[in-house]
Amino acid sequence: MGENEAGLPNTSLQGKKMAYQKVSADHKAPGHSQYLDNDDLQATALDLEWDMEKELEEPGFDQFQIDSAESQNLENSETADLNLDSIQPATSPKGRFQRLQEESDYAPCYARSTPRSNHCNFCRLLKILCTATILFIFGILIGYYAHKKCPSNAPPSGTLDHQLYQEILKTIQAEDIKKTFRRLVQLNKGEDDAEISKAIKTQWTSLGLEGVQFVNYSVLLSLPGPWPSSVTLSGGQCFHPDGRPCSADARTRRGQDLLYSYAAYSAKGTLQAEVIDVSYGNADDLKRIKNMKNITNQIALLKLGKLPLLYKLSLLEKAGFGGVLLYIDPCDLPKTANLGYDTFMVSLNPGGDPSTPGYPSVDGSFRQNRSNLTSLLVQPISAALAAKLASSSRDRTKDGVCSPLELPLTEERIVSLQVQTVTTFKTVTNVVGYLKGLTSPDRYVLVGGHHRAAYGHGGQEWASSTAILTALIQALMLRVKKGWRPDRSIVFCSWGGTMFGNIGSYEWGEDFKKVLQRNVVAYVSLHSPIRGNSSLHSVASPSLQQLVAEKNNLNCSRRAQCPEANVSSVQIQGDANYFINQLGVPTVQFAYEDIKALQDPSFLSEAIFPKGATEIEETDPVFKLHETIAKLSGEVILQIANEPVLPFNALDIALEVQNSLKGDQPNTHHLLALASRLRESAELFQSDEMRPANDPKERIPVRVRMLNDILQDMEKSFLVPQVPPGFYRNILYHLDEKTSQFSILLEAWECCKSLASNETVQEALSKVLHSIHSAQVYFQAGLDVFDSVLDGKN
Repeated sequence: MGENEAGLPNTSLQGKKMAYQKVSADHKAPGHSQYLDNDDLQATALDLEWDMEKELEEPGFDQFQIDSAESQNLENSETADLNLDSIQPATSPKGRFQRLQEESDYAPCYARSTPRSNHCNFCRLLKILCTATILFIFGILIGYYAHKKCPSNAPPSGTLDHQLYQEILKTIQAEDIKKTFRRLVQLNKGEDDAEISKAIKTQWTSLGLEGVQFVNYSVLLSLPGPWPSSVTLSGGQCFHPDGRPCSADARTRRGQDLLYSYAAYSAKGTLQAEVIDVSYGNADDLKRIKNMKNITNQIALLKLGKLPLLYKLSLLEKAGFGGVLLYIDPCDLPKTANLGYDTFMVSLNPGGDPSTPGYPSVDGSFRQNRSNLTSLLVQPISAALAAKLASSSRDRTKDGVCSPLELPLTEERIVSLQVQTVTTFKTVTNVVGYLKGLTSPDRYVLVGGHHRAAYGHGGQEWASSTAILTALIQALMLRVKKGWRPDRSIVFCSWGGTMFGNIGSYEWGEDFKKVLQRNVVAYVSLHSPIRGNSSLHSVASPSLQQLVAEKNNLNCSRRAQCPEANVSSVQIQGDANYFINQLGVPTVQFAYEDIKALQDPSFLSEAIFPKGATEIEETDPVFKLHETIAKLSGEVILQIANEPVLPFNALDIALEVQNSLKGDQPNTHHLLALASRLRESAELFQSDEMRPANDPKERIPVRVRMLNDILQDMEKSFLVPQVPPGFYRNILYHLDEKTSQFSILLEAWECCKSLASNETVQEALSKVLHSIHSAQVYFQAGLDVFDSVLDGKN
């Protein structure tokens, strides 16, 4: 088709050139004479008719065509045809009448002298012929462009792209993911994660992925001590974190589970003190407790959930507590979950190697001495042990209503808490591979999962993430072998050290920060994709919510039963943390959850339970949920990596900002006015720049590149410098599904209740104001740049 189109302009130009030569010839004809007798007119007409018939019989004349090239504009064509004065006479030796004069039999036919009147009549006929020719040309051009604007039977570009995506993704099969999953969980558990990393690299390389490599970092890890931690009651009864009595036999039979019931980077030692129930540990809970008891150097009995753990620990530390017993209330779990004696692990590391905060752990880096990241002795315990501390062994479910665990404030519980942890330097390995783009190889779509670190707990949920990641690589590389490539590069990452605070992804991000800030357009997370089997939970940046909602709806249309899939911008666990909070990269994550888990308090996922392969296969026996996650993620990856214009929505960011300021919130009138201006700028940007760029007829490569550069950096305006511990720096993300306000404003209003000054609130309001103002200026600057480009061209 391209060759045919390339040939059209030459033919058209030749046709137009011959037409111009004929018109020029007409202009050279003598003027019309009013003295013309009838006999001469008839003779001249007969001679002219014979001459025209002779010329039409010439072989070269049947090639005379007037065509229109696709690249010619109708308005320019009309102007060229109508501006006869500017057309120069033909210089070809084979002009229309020149060729007739060169014929050997031309002289006998025209031996007699032609009267002046014949020339005038001849000129009139030529004018009529030229007028008819011009009208004919107009008819062709009008018909051509009218037909061009009519809908074509050929499928549009978007349809072709969708068909391509489906052809790629249909090769992803549940059975293949299941085989990969089982092969991964059979890998031997060594002293480090080298064997797992080698297996992943070998498989990715065999699939054809380019530049697969190890990226290693020596980092400070907090590991459990040689013996399990313990809690001893005042009567001398000793319990392990799971709630069972301390004994050598118990340590032998449940050694690994007991060892890995700990808080990484907690302070270590022994503390004997009173246990005080602080419920969820928010500002109101602490204010109530302070009015009733002396809490200095006491042990808090703290429920996990509702607020980030690091934030609650910072409040307890500031209040003067010396230790924390952390547990999950059974009432906060799905009815099907029975975690009575189950233990779990948490990490108190906000992200990266604690010994090199803010910079990568490369050779020669200065190492800070940070063996613990809090002064508190923190120990996770089972719900069974929490019930023993509360002296509650009764069934707390009555008439289907669960009664939360509570420790009576009127009773005194003295315990001795012993916490053992060991900090040591270990090597964490990331596996990174590349599928280089065709037209924009310097723009990256990151796809990240994680693999098990042998230093961590022996759970197998990581294998789901790695198996889906491998299935995506296999599907894409099959198409690459047929000659296809995405426009942008796709970078596949399997992170190490995730359970200790997303260490592998943080160190890699800090190592390549300058490159990633400029080149990364999106991050697709595959962290813990199968957490349940009843509801699809989708998390996306505001700019990507529309795209994700479309994929959810498409997925629902393919399934007989599909609960309403919600798309939100909420804080999530996993390696997306660095890219959201340090780089402001738009992010997407699909995961299956239990419906009850979505209704329960948030941040329960901060607890890391050892989840075996058997349990995962029971949740998804035929691995159809794995396949669905792979295909949904794959379609988003393909669309972001392959669409000429990034499928980001600027207006949705402005709407999210306005929604975050709704409700009964004090001192936000100025923010609302600024958010309204942000919306106006975003609407103008979307209508003036994004919509034309999405039309292939109006798409200019330079402007598309400029537009994409603006789209990929939109969220960076909402990165605030300092936030409370555990809160996202990217304020577009909310704490949970139940809250729509900016998280830093909510926290400031909570703190303001117990303080005489509102300085904290004013500081939070200022941060939000600067973010909205920066975004509004950013969109306006983008519009100004496009206007200046247009002015320069004009």
